[in-house]
Amino acid sequence: MTIRYINIFTNLIQHKESEVVEFKKAENNFDFDDLGKYFSALSNEANLRKLDFAWLIFGYDEKRHEIVGTSYKNGEGALNNLKHDFSQHTTDGQTFREIIPIEVDGKRILMFKIPASPRNIVMKWKGIAYGRDGESLKPLNQSKQDEIRRQTPAPDWSAEIVSDATIDDLDEVAIAKARKMFKKVHGRIPAEEVNRWSTEDFLSKCELMVNGKLTRAAIILLGKMFSDSKLRPAVAEVTWTLRDENQDVVDYEHFSVPFILTVDEILAKIHNLTLREMPGGTLFPDTMKQYDDYTIREALHNCIAHQDYTLRQRINFVENPGFLYYANGGSFIPGTLENALATNGPQRFFRNACLCKAMVHFNMIDTVSRGIKKMFTEQMERRFPMPDYEIDNEKKEVAVRIYGNAINERYTKLLKDNDNLTLHDCISLDAIQKGHRIDDEIAQDLFKRGLIEGEAPNYTISLGVAKASKQLPQYTKVRGLERDKIKHMILQYIQNAGADGAKRDAILEYLQGTLPGRNTREQNSDLIRNILREMGQENIIVSKNRLWYLSKSTD
Repeated sequence: MTIRYINIFTNLIQHKESEVVEFKKAENNFDFDDLGKYFSALSNEANLRKLDFAWLIFGYDEKRHEIVGTSYKNGEGALNNLKHDFSQHTTDGQTFREIIPIEVDGKRILMFKIPASPRNIVMKWKGIAYGRDGESLKPLNQSKQDEIRRQTPAPDWSAEIVSDATIDDLDEVAIAKARKMFKKVHGRIPAEEVNRWSTEDFLSKCELMVNGKLTRAAIILLGKMFSDSKLRPAVAEVTWTLRDENQDVVDYEHFSVPFILTVDEILAKIHNLTLREMPGGTLFPDTMKQYDDYTIREALHNCIAHQDYTLRQRINFVENPGFLYYANGGSFIPGTLENALATNGPQRFFRNACLCKAMVHFNMIDTVSRGIKKMFTEQMERRFPMPDYEIDNEKKEVAVRIYGNAINERYTKLLKDNDNLTLHDCISLDAIQKGHRIDDEIAQDLFKRGLIEGEAPNYTISLGVAKASKQLPQYTKVRGLERDKIKHMILQYIQNAGADGAKRDAILEYLQGTLPGRNTREQNSDLIRNILREMGQENIIVSKNRLWYLSKSTD
């Protein structure tokens, strides 16, 4: 992978800057707002040139044709945070496709891969669209904005006609269920009238049939078994897999069309246990199932509705001990999860508009962006961890985890005893307990209310809250032992090592279970390095040939 990007970099520097390639020295820093303007400009110019992406390169002096290197946002965490922060200020929450650090001639180069703005959508930074005029950066002129806005949306794959499909390729039971659900959704239309419609009339009103020809959406929802072969090379299939605690596959099965029926067969596979008591003795007011029926159904329906079938991938549905995992191919249309939760109206664009509209008619989904938010609300009311979304626009995959137990039971009692917590409070607290980064302003609000403590970005649920929710053991694990106790354990380990001495990596392994659980291994390694240096300065231990020994004064 690294060699590939070094080759791309080498190729880019052989040509001058253009409207879709920009070089910056950025040896130490770069203005955040200027970076946003370049993102907008390069994204818009890539769109106008029918390219998939543009490049912004840090660490290269284009005028002198010299690699100077850059220390900007050094570290994976800093780059991930940059991508997150960026999405707060761009159109539809777009961010860098990738930020790739490479090393050339011993110097660090940063390659920003910037996606082209979506068809007929102008990319803006903080509400202003930017473009390029040669090497100059300036607001995008009106003619270019009009050119982008006049672009027709990408064709709806699900609305395309299947030329060799007929009514005989549809499942009668599936059509009967579709009629039943249609009448439930459209209660203002008399049921007798719907019953009088012929199959062709019914399908036409649902826009699954056009001029007597069936659409791909009709096959996906209502097609007979094996009729999905008429969709090839696209794949319309869901694979259910059952895994045990060791992630070994215990069972699996493939399901295909008609999805209006097979969704029930798939969901029937789930071992949805009845819960009567939470771990730690927290009782439910009533017994309930591990998984809320609406949530698990909504997640699977979303996979079917928003799958990019042209990628020729199966939808994956994996049942793990304690959580369900769903994954479908395609970029996340709202851009970010924050956008999906904040949206108060209908989504502007659907990948499979024809399929989505039919699923609305059949009460499978809605198109006013309530579904994801309701999934989070249901988990909050059940006092379970929030759904985890994994959005990878580079690989074109969206995945979600739905938790069915209290493995992360940090605030079951907290939610039970605090009716004043909002959904966004619970999402933020849940993110902190999972070690995810949250917005600084939100963190400060939680900090002032005494719900979290620590220093950015390594917040934890506060000790007071941990005590209130009987999570002191977990709190201690996340925070780690006090520094003096760690020193004492290190001293004991070095003393036991005797004349053989102790390596830092061996000390790290010895202490692994007592160090802050939310830190990365690299962070804990830095912590131990600092403590060892501190103990050396105190003349408690000494270092020789990368081994640590007790100092003579300690013997």
